Amino acid sequence: MLERDMSYVLVKSGEYRNRTVTNTVFPVIKNFQFGANGGYITVDGSSVFGAEYTKVRIRTTQDQLDFVGQDVFNKQENVKVEVAASSTFTQADDNKRIAEIAERFDILDQMTKSLVKSDIRALIVTGPPGVGKSFGVEEELTKSSLFGDMAGSKRKYEVVKGAMTALGLYAKLYEYSDKGNVLVFDDCDSVLMDDLALNILKAALDSGKKRMIYWNAESNKLRSEGIPEKFEFKGSACFITNIKFENVRSKKLQDHLDALQSRCHYLDLTLDTMRDKILRVKQIAQKGDLFKGYKFSKEEESEIIDFIADNCNRFREVSLRMALKVADLKKISSNWRSLAESTCMKRL
Repeated sequence: MLERDMSYVLVKSGEYRNRTVTNTVFPVIKNFQFGANGGYITVDGSSVFGAEYTKVRIRTTQDQLDFVGQDVFNKQENVKVEVAASSTFTQADDNKRIAEIAERFDILDQMTKSLVKSDIRALIVTGPPGVGKSFGVEEELTKSSLFGDMAGSKRKYEVVKGAMTALGLYAKLYEYSDKGNVLVFDDCDSVLMDDLALNILKAALDSGKKRMIYWNAESNKLRSEGIPEKFEFKGSACFITNIKFENVRSKKLQDHLDALQSRCHYLDLTLDTMRDKILRVKQIAQKGDLFKGYKFSKEEESEIIDFIADNCNRFREVSLRMALKVADLKKISSNWRSLAESTCMKRL
């Protein structure tokens, strides 16, 4: 007798965080079981809810589950998904949520200004990729350095991207150690995943009046660049990341991150659902900032946004970056929808 394939499951009816899941296929992580609040199945929800939802529990009953093959999962566009741009939300609901999202980004602007003024020492900003975290921070920092740029002065901030060693972090903190300087670590997650780098950051952002940082090891780099083995850090720091600190599994690393978080203001932009991401795209488009320079009519802009919303579960990601990719295709071809299917969507 052939063993039944239980790698993928069709949820005919279920619920996840008060959202209805109907006729949707998921990769199975753990089979159906009972909990305190009833039955559920644990699945990989990243293809439906977003990249960060790799392990979710769908509340359902056994008779609403059918185990299927990978070929059915690969044809997900034929499955009705009622969790993203759900028709259960009214225009008033959407407008309210857009206002809430806009408020979070207004808070981000205010907190960045506070970094520049040295009113706060550190800020952690977390949220999904491509929603405008970096843009908001860099825009405020650029505004703050306008007069300095006109005078030809060195900018009092730097945005660090990519990988960085603990020694490189120590040197960079020294370079921007004066009061009024701001260091932004944008997706520079290596400094958040290294014990030594985290200890340096904890010293740099300590709540004491004097924040001394030490490098108690021999270093040709520090000697050649004239960097002392200890210095006082008076600047500010901002960390922009896709990592949700509470989801880090390593106990040792979690303790370090908790200690760092206790020294920082922590802003979660809370764009956790597909609907939120679509509404964020709509919000920026409504402000007139998203398609600036494309010379699209309002109808053409709406075509792009509606196309993304209608096919949100097929796009590799739903973000401001993806909206601009689709806009590029619309600019170059009347066949832009087909081009988007080939270059921006998951393969079937």
